Amino acid sequence: MAEHGFWSYAQRAPQELALVDPDERRWTRGELLAECNKLVHGLRALGLTHGDVVAIDAVNCAEYYITALACTQAGWYLTPINWHLAPPEIAYILRDSGAKALIAHERVGDVCKAAADQAEFPAAGRFAIGSIDGFRPFADLTAGQSPEMPDQRSAGAVMNYTSGTTGNPKGVKRALPPADIEPDLIAGFFGLFLSMFGIQPEDGNVHICGSPLYHTAVLMHSSSALHFGHAVVLMDKWEAEDMLRLIEKYRCTTSHMVPTQFNRLLALPREVRERYDVSSTRTMIHAAAPCPPDVKRQMLDWWGDSIYEYYAATEGGGTIVTPQEWRKYPGTVGKAWATAEIRIFDDDGKQLPTGEQGTVYMLLGETSKFEYKGDAEKTRKNRIDTSDGKTFFTVGDVGYLNDEGYLFLCDRKIDMIISGGANIYPAEIENVLLAHPKVVDAAVFGIPHDDWGEEVKAVVEVADGVQGDDALTAELLAYCRERLAKFKCPRTIDYTTEMPRDPNGKLYKRKLRDPYWQGRDRGI
Repeated sequence: MAEHGFWSYAQRAPQELALVDPDERRWTRGELLAECNKLVHGLRALGLTHGDVVAIDAVNCAEYYITALACTQAGWYLTPINWHLAPPEIAYILRDSGAKALIAHERVGDVCKAAADQAEFPAAGRFAIGSIDGFRPFADLTAGQSPEMPDQRSAGAVMNYTSGTTGNPKGVKRALPPADIEPDLIAGFFGLFLSMFGIQPEDGNVHICGSPLYHTAVLMHSSSALHFGHAVVLMDKWEAEDMLRLIEKYRCTTSHMVPTQFNRLLALPREVRERYDVSSTRTMIHAAAPCPPDVKRQMLDWWGDSIYEYYAATEGGGTIVTPQEWRKYPGTVGKAWATAEIRIFDDDGKQLPTGEQGTVYMLLGETSKFEYKGDAEKTRKNRIDTSDGKTFFTVGDVGYLNDEGYLFLCDRKIDMIISGGANIYPAEIENVLLAHPKVVDAAVFGIPHDDWGEEVKAVVEVADGVQGDDALTAELLAYCRERLAKFKCPRTIDYTTEMPRDPNGKLYKRKLRDPYWQGRDRGI
């Protein structure tokens, strides 16, 4: 039996707490193990065999982990679906992935039913957490099945679909390990990923998960916590004060967060923030979006040196920075972790020296080899083969390395503004705006300008009780001019009551930018 892996921990100590679900029902390791075993037997009875795909479109719930644990011990691919997607987008993923079973939550039931109908998905493979017309109850898969460990266990994997910037999403598909490899060995490997942040097995760790499980990193980090013998506290919908309440109640030590959540926490009144004891936090990891340095400083001052950061992608990665390293090099996303390597290349594929900005490429290592399912051209286009026999891939970020190998990101290439021949990175401007006490969120992008090509536009979400008017615009523009070169300052500012972000903090900037570019080519 492997030392790590949820199944090993659950067999050794079945009475230990494994999960606190969004209703605050407590699941022991033994209870969670029994349900995931029964699901394996149920899906096999449905006809699923090694290498098949199970799609899940669900809000955060215990059944999500049950499904993930079943797939990863039965040699199946799990394809999480973003529950914000529209029926045609879901239908595309169902068809493209070749899913044999669809598990959907009743809160997105109408959308999932429409998608399954459009994809002509077999009725026998549709299952509902709750009640959805035309779907069989999820309980049908486990009813009457044995809670015992299944035979012929083999490691499965997650096949996420990238959102992409154009066209349909692409499945990031990695080859499954050999069928005779114990799932616990692979699960233990992912648990060891946590050790790069200094997180140890068991050790009283409790992981709080407040972001949607359809997100690659969220599912990976929280599942890795289970595979390292940690309990997981799962939130349905993230709310700032409720997270503080749960951290205090369950003495949470670790999490995977995004900078938007930091912004919301810091926006709470001081008396609310001081009401809760967050001294249990040890390793609160963040990623997925740039974090303004001022925001991170405030979080470090509040939570102490428990704020870690990394840079990676669904496809692989990446870098890690400790709180101490970040204080030394504010703004960095860290140095390449063990087995990883970062290089910077220009548009002609030439490697750039230290300090020069270019496109960030990450080493395609043995453990991160992948293909974009059904899209060999995209797979090839995003890669560079180097003279020393290595292959690197990019997700389109722009940045540079300092003398000690620390990576600094400037922005995404697709978001870069070219105005009067100058390259302008919106993230720099957004960081300035976010440092203003009246600003809760900000997005900066380029809009058409007949002479300059593009001009800088800002969209701002203001704090409660603040009026987004001409007076505030004048105040913010003056604030920017004091801190930025003139050509970087926004020409105009619009206001919104809610920025188009998903619950993971990802900003859908295209929703703000594209209306200005209808019928025109940005040329990037």
